[in-house]
Parts: sequence; structure tokens; C-alpha cells
Amino acid sequence: MAPYDSDSSGGEDNDFTETNVLLGYASTDSNGEEISRLGGRPDWIDPAKAPSAALARCKVCKDLMVLLLQLNAELPDRFPGHERRVYIFSCRRKSCRRKEGSVRAVRGVRISPDAPSAEARAAEKKKKEGPKESAAAPALPKASAQGLGQALFGGSGGGAGGARVNPFASPSATTRPPSEPWPETSAQPKPYPVRWIADAEYETINPTPTIGFNTEMLPMDVDDSATGGSGGGKEDKDVFESSMDNTFQKFADRVGQNPEQCIRYEFAGQPLLYTKGDAVGRLLSGGNGGGEGKVKVMTSSGSGKGGIPKCGNCGAGRVFEVQLTPQAIEELEEWDGEDGLLEGMEWGTVIVGVCERDCQEGGVGVGEAGYVEEWVGVQWEELVVKR
Repeated sequence: MAPYDSDSSGGEDNDFTETNVLLGYASTDSNGEEISRLGGRPDWIDPAKAPSAALARCKVCKDLMVLLLQLNAELPDRFPGHERRVYIFSCRRKSCRRKEGSVRAVRGVRISPDAPSAEARAAEKKKKEGPKESAAAPALPKASAQGLGQALFGGSGGGAGGARVNPFASPSATTRPPSEPWPETSAQPKPYPVRWIADAEYETINPTPTIGFNTEMLPMDVDDSATGGSGGGKEDKDVFESSMDNTFQKFADRVGQNPEQCIRYEFAGQPLLYTKGDAVGRLLSGGNGGGEGKVKVMTSSGSGKGGIPKCGNCGAGRVFEVQLTPQAIEELEEWDGEDGLLEGMEWGTVIVGVCERDCQEGGVGVGEAGYVEEWVGVQWEELVVKR
């Protein structure tokens, strides 16, 4: 896969710094990509065995949601033998916008019978590290944009095998809840158009900000019913405008240097916060922001200081994996063909945190595909009433 050729302008090569964040770009041309994309209908790891439709139901209205992102998230260096995919769903009802549960994330995994156990991986990792203890978890070894991009956004791997007891499954999970079948395609909501995530490159940034602090934010009209406020049914003609804080400015500067990016990927990395002032920002930052709008991701420890909640399936910590940017909305909106369906989808970013162990759904055998709901934090564009 060729590196992405951005139209963004910049300085000389030696003025840029390359980060560990892999950026994904949308295209109408698949370039051979078969999995990673915006929109469309989900392709399950085992086409003959879909997960429960309950995982893709809006927690507000209970309707089936539509796919925003399907990502080939295989990490052979970190999880050998694991066929992984990440799915993000969103409700199409305008009345559900900006409400908790209207966006959900699911991680699919199929573990080969030959995959090393978590204990074996930990022992090998310790052996490679040597006697010196590292204060921070080692990052995924950096590869070329083409190599890692191919692993994440390229063809599938994985493998199938006999259905033995799964050592990666949650020890406490003894029975699986009843699976809800998916309705016929004709009874499902219309999907967003497909935009392939076939191009990827490591993020390069210029230390010079690209957006000044005096940037004017144009006002926009927002339906009050989509804000989740108490007057959900009222038609409000007040004009709203985006509020700007320091974290948002850093977000805008960073994303603005590669404006066509639709997703940002770095397993066990740091998400780029849109704001620290909303519930998600406060949860992840714990009140302590990092440089360049980043935060130190924390898992919940019971101390009340916040952080990404622990895995609800196995109890392990969760880590950041991927986030959507506002450009994803533009890509979907441009080709949706139905005016207004994306109106109100003014997210700043959608952040997904996943199990650090890549655990399997309870009751699923080795070689079978399982699906686990993961944590998703939506940072909606901040709105304040203009008085």
C-alpha cells in the first residue's frame, strides 16, 4: 500500500516531527482494501455467525444503529494469532444525538488455536525487556507506515480451528446471554455510504501552530432537542456558537496540520482531546491535561479519580485504540445523498478504549469469533447560547 499523498502544505521535511499515531484517510477507491471503511454494513469476522443485534441497538431509542467505522485492527506483534476488528455504530435518529448510548463501540476477535496465551506473551515480553523495569508500558514497536498500515487497514489474517475452552475469555463468564438475531436487511436502517480507509501514514507535525488564537468560529443553528437538554421537544431558535478553550485550540492546531485525516490510531497511546471541559474530558484527564491537548489515559481504579472504565468482560484495564475526527462526518455527509441525516452529528471526536488483554467473549471457543462491547467517549462540539 502506498503512503497517503496529502494535499496539505508545510515546510521542509526537517521542520516536521513524526509521531507514533497512524492516520487513516477516506477514499472512494478501495485500493484493494476489503475491511477498513467508513459507512456500509458491518462485515463480521465469521460471516456465518453474526453477534447479537443487541450490541448495535441505540441505548436511547432501542433502534438498530448504523455503522460509522469498521477497522481491521490486527496487531500481530502484540496479539499474535488474534484476528481483530473494531466497529463503531451510531443512531440515525436526530432526537438521540448528543445523548449517552447513541454511539457504541464493539471489538470483535477470533483467536487461533496456535496463539500464545496471555501468560506466555507476558513471559516473552519480560524476557525481551531484561531485568530493567520500565515505568511505563512499552509502546508497540514502530514499523513503516506501509507495514503497520497494511496490518491495520489491509487484508485479514487470523485463523479458525476447533472449539476448545478459551483461555482468553473472562473467568467469571459462565453463560452467554441470549443472542438477538439481526432483522432482514430491508428492515435495517439505511447505512451510510462506503468510504474506504485504504490509505494511512504516520502523523507528521510542524511545531508551528497552523490556526491562530484569534480564529473566528462561525455561529450555527442547533436543534435544542439534539442537545440532550430538558427541553428536548421545544423548537429553539437561539443561535449557538462553538466555545473555544486551550485544549480545543491544541486539537484544532494538531488536526489542522493533516486536515484530511478521518481516524487517529495508536494502541495504548494517548487520545487527542477536543476539550477537557465535558464529561469525557474530565474523565480521561482527571483534571490534569498533557501537552498538545493530550491526556494521560487512566483506567478506573476505584479511587474516584476517573479514567477509562475497566473491561466489563474480564476486569482488565482498558487502553486507547482509535478515535474519529470531524473529517469523518464530512466524508459521510458528502456522499450520503439524504439532506439532514447527519445534521446534529457535530462531534469533536469519538474516542474508543479497548481491553488491554484483547479478551474474548465469554463462552466462545478458541477459533470462534466473539464480540465484546467496549468503551466509547463522544466529545460533542461545545455549544453555548449567544445572549
